Amino acid sequence: MNARQRRGVILILLSVLCALGAFAGVLSVIGDVNSKVGPEVTAYRVKTTIEPYRPLEAGQFEKISIPERWLSENAVTDLSALRGKIAVTELHKGSLLQDDMLVDRPALESGQQEIAIMIDAETGVAGKIRPGNLVNIYATFAGRTDREKSTSRVIVANAKVIDVGRLTSLEPDADDRGAGPTEAVPITFALNTDDAQRVAYAESFAEHVRLALLPDGSRATLRPGEGSYNLDEDKNK
Repeated sequence: MNARQRRGVILILLSVLCALGAFAGVLSVIGDVNSKVGPEVTAYRVKTTIEPYRPLEAGQFEKISIPERWLSENAVTDLSALRGKIAVTELHKGSLLQDDMLVDRPALESGQQEIAIMIDAETGVAGKIRPGNLVNIYATFAGRTDREKSTSRVIVANAKVIDVGRLTSLEPDADDRGAGPTEAVPITFALNTDDAQRVAYAESFAEHVRLALLPDGSRATLRPGEGSYNLDEDKNK
């Protein structure tokens, strides 16, 4: 082997050593990063903005992987946590789903049943009623004769709201030719049998059904004579 060949061999060996050194350096960096980042776990991100107080579905969220050490303790890692829950605030696109964003959907108590009615958006405390609220349900009935006055009645006091649906456009009845489409919201209440019957009767026969929102945690107490009203009562005062 002449001198030129020896130099070539030496250069090849040096190149191999440099490559091994570089490879070892990369492995060292990767190992250091892994030691700092740690293993990844599953989390979920909001796909599109979700309105508050709506039932949640798995399809509204996308699965992502995130380093475990960067994940907050209250992050949701299993979508079974959505069962029976609603969003307590508006969930924005791209937000990481966390359990403090969720609350239990109001449930029925023993002896109660669900009943849903359509409430006019303008007369039903539009946009303010949420699941868990208490409301008084008012119904206005026309007089049965020309001499009988129309009467407004509290048909159910302290009705518990358990669900608020989406705003829906309703076409007017055939008799209301001059009226345009109205907007209503399906609202579901948890009521006992007697109160459910009162609500069903009012929806069928009352001219209007309205809701009065009560303060949080405050129940209405009606004194004798406060359950109904007509204009003659003001004239007699």
